[in-house]
Amino acid sequence: MLQITPAVAIPDHEIELTAIRAQGAGGQNVNKVSSAIHLRFNIAASSLPEFYKERLLALNDSRLTKEGDIVLKAQQHRTQELNREDALARLKALILDARQVQKARRPTKPTRSSQKKRVDQKKQKGQIKNLRRKNWD
Repeated sequence: MLQITPAVAIPDHEIELTAIRAQGAGGQNVNKVSSAIHLRFNIAASSLPEFYKERLLALNDSRLTKEGDIVLKAQQHRTQELNREDALARLKALILDARQVQKARRPTKPTRSSQKKRVDQKKQKGQIKNLRRKNWD
């Protein structure tokens, strides 16, 4: 059971964990040991509350498939157990991040004094460039 919050947990049977061979250099064991973990979690079929499901399905994330599955691959560690813990921790972090509602951004305008400073600096630069020119009178 993966405990997300004190009130929300995901049963083990809803998370599909598969051992696969990891990519990259691995020495003698690279072709023999399946130490990487492939995690698949179906959001729609899960027992998560509707709020979590809506927020997760609205994510614009490459780890989310069109069918509504979250797919994670963990291969950071050398052992299968550590990779399994890493994949579950990343799933938990993803769900917790989706739970937080972003504060709406209010567009702001530059202050009047900063606008005046900007125009004054432009005028000063123009004067400097004007003084560099040759007089053709």
